[in-house]
Amino acid sequence: MNQLLPVTRTTDLGTARLLPDLDREGAWLLTVDDAPQSYLDPADPTHLEFEYTRRLADVVDTAAGPGRPLDVLHLGGGALTLPRWVAAVRPGSRQRVAEADRGLAELIADRFPLPAGCGIEVEVTDARAAVSAAPPGGADVVVGDVFGGTRIPAHVTTTGYAGAVARALRPGGIYVANLADAAPFVFLRSQLATFAQVFGRLCVLAEPAVLRGRRFGNVVLAASDAPLDVARMARRAAADAFPARVLHGEALAALLAGAAPVADGAAVPSPRPPSGAFTVG
Repeated sequence: MNQLLPVTRTTDLGTARLLPDLDREGAWLLTVDDAPQSYLDPADPTHLEFEYTRRLADVVDTAAGPGRPLDVLHLGGGALTLPRWVAAVRPGSRQRVAEADRGLAELIADRFPLPAGCGIEVEVTDARAAVSAAPPGGADVVVGDVFGGTRIPAHVTTTGYAGAVARALRPGGIYVANLADAAPFVFLRSQLATFAQVFGRLCVLAEPAVLRGRRFGNVVLAASDAPLDVARMARRAAADAFPARVLHGEALAALLAGAAPVADGAAVPSPRPPSGAFTVG
């Protein structure tokens, strides 16, 4: 089989496609139902192509000193881009990945098997179930990157979910999540209110055009019961090829003002992106 040909497979939750990047030898784009999901260079796991993945990494990297191993629970797996990055830059880390789509997990395992001894374990299970069953206080970081197609499922947007995340984290641990919204940020503000009920410290990272309401896009949320190293996050985000801002303190409080937390019985998925926002040809 030609390893450079695109691969299309019907999985449990959609249609997955692996597309070779003709501009970067050996790198691949994973889409699910034509929405970009992951980008992976198996030969260089430190390469993070997607801007939002780099923002997630900016937050994860503040959880401990340089190179120190971490215990990480990833909710949502995709091509395992971020777990591979953590394993590369923090050897000895112990990572568990919850991926709800068995067919997708099998496709990635077939095409891009994990190296032996990397410390990454993949379990086919729902994200909410995984975090609810996680050992209390066992994780330095919980990463939420859960999408059904282009939308975040309702059951991972609630105060019940936020409470489960908090129980899974050690004191001072960090929750970091990939969200998506546009002005007037009804969904984003609801998530800030939801996690503010459980965590004492919050910040968000995003490109200025998104924060100014000019377009729909990814917004990364960080939450902890201890002070977040927003200065370190801001330095990394500002130095990126596509610079991002860190919103915290009074600016974040102004965005949060008047928003209500989401109860389990009232949850809805994140907004559907406008046509073409996250699609590829």
